[in-house]
Amino acid sequence: MPAYPLRVLVLRKTKLGETDLILTLLAADGRQVRAVAKGARKPRGKLGARVEPFTVLDVLLHTGRNLEILAEAETVTSHDPLRADYDRTVAGSVVLDVLDKVSVEGQVEPQLFDMALVTLDVMQEATVGSLDLLVAAFLLKALAMHGYRPALEACAACGGRIEGVTSFSIEAGGVVCSGCGRGGVALSEGARDLLRVLMRSRMNEVPAIAVDEPTRAEALRVLRAYVGFHVPARLRALDSYVAAR
Repeated sequence: MPAYPLRVLVLRKTKLGETDLILTLLAADGRQVRAVAKGARKPRGKLGARVEPFTVLDVLLHTGRNLEILAEAETVTSHDPLRADYDRTVAGSVVLDVLDKVSVEGQVEPQLFDMALVTLDVMQEATVGSLDLLVAAFLLKALAMHGYRPALEACAACGGRIEGVTSFSIEAGGVVCSGCGRGGVALSEGARDLLRVLMRSRMNEVPAIAVDEPTRAEALRVLRAYVGFHVPARLRALDSYVAAR
């Protein structure tokens, strides 16, 4: 079958046999694509250096029986800074891991690819101190894109007004008032305000948000619980990231 072109983001690579790789890719239309890069691990293989995670590629793919076959790959954006700096690598890996778990083969969602690229572009330029805010903003927006935008303005259970310190109900899908808050995750007013700001901010605006470290960590812990409820898969990168905060 003739090869077809596709723009992709490399999410993950796995060894196959002696010299090949299996690539997990996010296509420009939001689909997940898995492809074999034959000979990519050979010492002088042309593809090996181009198929690193975080890289945006223009590729030619052949349709295979179980997996696509990578015929050609040209680098569009390397995102080298995300691999060169440990803190950026760790934060960026959360983004790739979530994309790997929420994208689906055959399911088109173009906004997911666009948001992924914007997030990675900002991460490679932002200060290290703002990376946790970018991770939190990405989690919020990715969940909202899949229909799980958390209720942050009014009580998710009764619709009533929220005042002062409250809690976040994973099951109800957002903040809850004192009357509905039994069993919810504790959420300070500051953390709630941060989530509201992150939800309405563009990714390139997020690094400028001024907030203390405990509030950032609290917001991330709440988001981790919320993501875990809606994404039925182990998110090791996110677990490690939140545990380290």
